[in-house]
Amino acid sequence: MTATVVAWILLIAVAAYACGGGVDYGAGFWDLLAGGAERGSRPRRLIDHAMAPVWEVNNVWLIFVLVVMWTGFPVFFQTVFTALWLPLALAAVGMVLRGAGFGLRKPSRRLAARRVYGAVFAIASLVTPFFFGAAVGAVASGRIAPGTTASADAWANTTSILAGLFAVAATAFLGAVFLTVDARRFGADDLVGYFRLRAWIGCAMVSAVGVIGLSVTDPHASYVHHGLTHGIGLVLVLAAVAALAVTAILVAGPAAGWTRYSAVAVVALTVAAWGFAQRPYLVPTSLTVQQGAGASAPLQWMIIVAAVALVFIGPALVVLYRLDTHGVLEPLTDQDTET
Repeated sequence: MTATVVAWILLIAVAAYACGGGVDYGAGFWDLLAGGAERGSRPRRLIDHAMAPVWEVNNVWLIFVLVVMWTGFPVFFQTVFTALWLPLALAAVGMVLRGAGFGLRKPSRRLAARRVYGAVFAIASLVTPFFFGAAVGAVASGRIAPGTTASADAWANTTSILAGLFAVAATAFLGAVFLTVDARRFGADDLVGYFRLRAWIGCAMVSAVGVIGLSVTDPHASYVHHGLTHGIGLVLVLAAVAALAVTAILVAGPAAGWTRYSAVAVVALTVAAWGFAQRPYLVPTSLTVQQGAGASAPLQWMIIVAAVALVFIGPALVVLYRLDTHGVLEPLTDQDTET
């Protein structure tokens, strides 16, 4: 029972990182496609201002995921990081380069340096979620198991590639939705339409990759595929589809601020569907939650730590995100929003 509770805590933390970090990665995705220095200057300024207050905080969720994996499920941690060290290392390098590019782009005085740092930030924002998604796809496919050695076959396969593409599509969708609302909040009226179009493109990307993924992964990830097309997993998938449709409608209306919640629901419900589809396994069909769990004492302490974090850290994060979404932390200047 204790191991099951910790496993759900791990899944919630993964969902939180997918939503919080996904918005940042998605902003970087649209930064990459914003165009040249002149044409893309205003969208990039909005991206800078929207990301600056919270982009570092969002990575706290990833650290928490790693701590829970390492402490609560050491066998699972060893299995994943042994068999999938290459995509995870590439994702880690991407995170470092992305942070460096974002941090150095704005204060750089030379245009050439800003372009280099901006390119590093944008490309890393595409590469990082892809490799994270590929690692998740490798786990879902069941191609790894305790004792599996690292190989390209473990993650360079149909399920992994589609999972990586879905991760990129989901982050692009989240980023565009949040930037649409930010543009309206900051009074940058022309950028509202700019990012609204990209939000609709993101909706189409998520839909297309999701349909293709469910269509072609049955022989490659049969256990998870069955879970996603039956029972609670199917209900959650349908709920995610409904949230996606609601987001596509709301983003064009006067209540566009609500699209943040529906967009987050799309990603959170998708992660939840994956968790329900995979249960009771950490790695289908070779490692169950109970088999991969560590000693009972660390698991009990992990639940206590999670409860303490919920009480003391949770409200602080809620306040931070609320202040950010209401434009209190990083207001745009007249120069940033003028046409």
